[in-house]
Amino acid sequence: MDFGRILTAMVTPFDQQGQIDFHKTERLIHHLLANGTDGLVVAGTTGESPTLTKEEKLSLLQFVVKTVNGRVPVIAGTGSNNTQASIELTRQAETIGVDGVMLVTPYYNKPSQEGIYQHFATIANETTLPVILYNIPGRTGVNVQPETIIRLSQIDNIVAVKEASSDLDNITKICRETSDDFLLYSGDDNMTLPILSVGGYGVISVSSHIIGNEMKQMVQAYVDGENQQVASLHQQIHPIMKALFMAPSPTPVKAALAFSGMDVGSVRLPMIPLNQEETERLKDELYFVHQNYDAG
Repeated sequence: MDFGRILTAMVTPFDQQGQIDFHKTERLIHHLLANGTDGLVVAGTTGESPTLTKEEKLSLLQFVVKTVNGRVPVIAGTGSNNTQASIELTRQAETIGVDGVMLVTPYYNKPSQEGIYQHFATIANETTLPVILYNIPGRTGVNVQPETIIRLSQIDNIVAVKEASSDLDNITKICRETSDDFLLYSGDDNMTLPILSVGGYGVISVSSHIIGNEMKQMVQAYVDGENQQVASLHQQIHPIMKALFMAPSPTPVKAALAFSGMDVGSVRLPMIPLNQEETERLKDELYFVHQNYDAG
């Protein structure tokens, strides 16, 4: 299953009352599809999934599937630290018509590697959808070891992993010891090029909200073997990737979208908006990077 190389982990737009704003969501979808996005990951971490109710997730997924209308794959974030709840949400997402699901490593309770394996395998066994694993130890408190991911890759409908461990040794091992049709996506925007260089396929990105076309150009330059161009592109967009994580995500990217005229509302507690100093710093950094990029 090829979902594309640039997948956007989509923010969830809210109105002034903090409710999902479907008009803003429609505008955002059109913006992303016009600016380099090959697929959408909905109700993931960047979509503030921990603050969304089950009913909100299902309404959002239903709206996105209808709006996208088959133009790109829609992947639902249905993972949690509750295996049975993940199964139920995955089944409902499948009924809605999503093209795949992404399952985050169980968080907080820190299961063993065998527990992680059984969690993912059990959910995958309850759906016909393609499954993307999501390893992000900085948020979950536990790292999925390469051996566990390699073992999981042998399950027919587990087709990819989003790797946000930043461990190139482990990522290299996964790429080397899984089949060619098992895809590895970078889960850290600034690691996209290094991960491509050791066998990765693409990125599930936050920065693509702002620089989707530029990221797509960089990945295509890598695929085409344009080494000098890809290095130059990476160097130019790297600062903007770093700036978009200057505060807990997705607060900076929501602010950056607002700067560009794409209002997606604020964030829900426990996330908080940027303060005035952070807002000015983000504006300055984005302006500086865009000026340099345009000059280049």
